[in-house]
Amino acid sequence: MALETLEAANYPDPSLWDHIHALLLEESDLTDFLNELARHAAASFPHDGAEILAGITLLRGRKAATVASSSERARRLDEIQYDFGDGPCLTAAREHQLVSVPDVADECRWPQFAQALEREGIHSVLGVPFQLGSDGQAALNLYSTAAQCFGQGTIEEVQAYVAQSSKALRMGMRFSHYVESAADLRAALESRTTIDIAIGIIMAENRCAQSEAFEILRAASSSRNSKLRDVAAGIVQAIGQPEPETHFEP
Repeated sequence: MALETLEAANYPDPSLWDHIHALLLEESDLTDFLNELARHAAASFPHDGAEILAGITLLRGRKAATVASSSERARRLDEIQYDFGDGPCLTAAREHQLVSVPDVADECRWPQFAQALEREGIHSVLGVPFQLGSDGQAALNLYSTAAQCFGQGTIEEVQAYVAQSSKALRMGMRFSHYVESAADLRAALESRTTIDIAIGIIMAENRCAQSEAFEILRAASSSRNSKLRDVAAGIVQAIGQPEPETHFEP
């Protein structure tokens, strides 16, 4: 089914879009949002009494997979896959393709992982990639205690669910990136403030130029095998001054 068709599909829960946006607004942390999304996904596809567990694999650049899960058991299933280094859900995220394992007893692509799933009481798996474009690679991982759990109708429902969730996930990832960038900038500016004050102290004590004071500070950092900011903070504290504050323009 084409992505456009999936996005326009009349998903059984007409409030899904509102629910996902509510999650995004309520959760300030991306991992918390993903965990809530995984729990919602696990409850959205019942199948004749079989237990459905959900995980979300998120790959960003060279960073390790970030796991979100509907339960501790779901998290353990994802970690088993990571231990083997490959599997249906990692493949779905990396190669951006749907991966279905109707019955793990018949699975030949990842035999060791399939055997591990059987020991855990899992008999079918579905990995569906999110549509994130250049923002990253991710997949929704669904595990079922029943074989042949994810038929074509259910697969199309899951694809529609993921297609709608992808928009919110992209926004969440971008917002998280901006928050991380802002935090990094604040830390850098705070570090710069401490260093500048320490340089001023060295200039006053040694009656030297700014460049000379910086070289003195850098030499002390090198000889002590300590970060420049830590040495600077020690100089500031040595004259009885509190941790300097960095003031940002509104």
